[in-house]
Amino acid sequence: MSQMFRALENRNYRIWAGGALVSNVGTWMQRIAQDWLVLTVLTNHDGAAVGITTGLQFLPMLLLGPYGGVLADRYRKRVILLWTQLAMGFTGLAIGLLVVTGTAQLWHAYVAALCLGIASAIDAPARQSFVSELVGQDNISNAVALNSASFNTARLTGPAVAGVLIAWVGTGPVFLLNAASYAAVIWSLFLIRTSELVPTVRAERGKHQVTEGMRYVKQRPDLVLIMVLVGILGAFGMNFPITNALMATTEFHAGPGEFGLLGSIMAVGTLAGALLAARRARPRLRFLLGGALGLGIFTLVASVAPSFWLYTAVLIPVGLASITFLNSCNTSIQLSVEPQFRGRVLALYLAILQGGTAVGSPLIGWVGSEFGARWSVAVGGLVVLLTGLAAVIVVSRRSKLSLRRAVRIAFSGKREAAA
Repeated sequence: MSQMFRALENRNYRIWAGGALVSNVGTWMQRIAQDWLVLTVLTNHDGAAVGITTGLQFLPMLLLGPYGGVLADRYRKRVILLWTQLAMGFTGLAIGLLVVTGTAQLWHAYVAALCLGIASAIDAPARQSFVSELVGQDNISNAVALNSASFNTARLTGPAVAGVLIAWVGTGPVFLLNAASYAAVIWSLFLIRTSELVPTVRAERGKHQVTEGMRYVKQRPDLVLIMVLVGILGAFGMNFPITNALMATTEFHAGPGEFGLLGSIMAVGTLAGALLAARRARPRLRFLLGGALGLGIFTLVASVAPSFWLYTAVLIPVGLASITFLNSCNTSIQLSVEPQFRGRVLALYLAILQGGTAVGSPLIGWVGSEFGARWSVAVGGLVVLLTGLAAVIVVSRRSKLSLRRAVRIAFSGKREAAA
C-alpha cells in the first residue's frame, strides 16, 4: 500500500475510518442544514442568530473540553465514544423531528446546538487520542492526516448533498439523515478488536488533573505558541459557515444549492492539504506558520471577490491553508506529548480552537449584519494575517524553534527527550 495510506494497513483503523467517513458526511450535511434553518426559516437572514447558534455549539468545548480530556486519559476511549455518539445521534433525531413536524422554533435550534456541543466536548478528546491506540506511535502522523482527508472528503460531498436535499425536501430530513449516520461509527466501535489496540498509560485518579494538563502546556513553549495561534485563528479565521452563509444570501443572492456548493468547493482545498500532509513523516514549523499566513491572505482576497464564482474559487486555497495549519498543530501535539497527558493537551487544544470559534462567531455574525458580509470576511482575514506575521517575528527572534517528532521543543533550541 502507498506510503500515503500506510495507516490503512491496520484493520482496526480501516474499520474506524470507514465508520467515521459516513458519520462525517452526515455531520457536514447537518451543519449546512442548521445554518440554513436559522438563517432563512427561523429568522429573516439574521447573521447574529447564526453566530449565536454556532457559538452555543462550540462554547461547551471551551468550558468542558479539559474535563473531557481528563476522562480520555483516565477511562477507555472506546466506551466514551460509544456513549457520546449515541447522545449526538439522539440530538439530531430530536431537532429533525421538530423541523419535519413544523414545530421548530429558534430556541430549539439553540438548545440542539448546545446539546451537540456538550457531547462533542467529551467526544472530541477521546476521538483524537484514540488514534494513537489504533495505529501506534509510528503511524500517528499518517493517521491524523488521513482522518483529515476523510473529514474533508465528507466536507466535499456533504454540503452539496445537503444543498440539493434542502432545495428538494427542506432541512428536516437532512437532520434525520445525520442522526442515522451515527450508527456507522457505533457499529465500527463494536467491530474493533480491543485485543489489538495499542496499550497506553492511563492517568491515575486524583485532584487537579485539569490544572496538571495546563501546567504541562505552560512548561512547553512550542505548545504555548500553538495554543495562542489556534485561539486567535479559531475566533477570527474559521467562521466559514457564517461568512459563507452571509456572502451567499446577502451579497450574491444565492439559494441553498449554491450555499452548499461553497462548502464543497472549500473542501477541495482542505482535502488536497490533508493528502499532502499524509506524505509528510512529521510536522514542520514552516508549514504551520505558512498555513496561518496563507489563510489570512486568501481570506482577504475572498472578501473583495467581485462575483460568486470568483469567491468560490478563492475558497480552495483558503481551505488548503486552514487544513495545513490545523494538521501541523494536531500532529505535533500527538507526536510530542507523553501518553498520560495526551488526552488533556488535545482537549485543551480543541477547547481553545472551538472556544475561540464560540467567542468569535457572534462577533463575526454581528459585523456581517451591521456592516455587510464582505466586512465579516475581511475583518477575520486581517486579524489572521497580522497574527501570523506576529508569530513569524516572535519565532525568528528565538533560536531554532522547530516541531520535531518525539521531542520537546524549547525556544532555547535544546532537545529534551520525551518521557
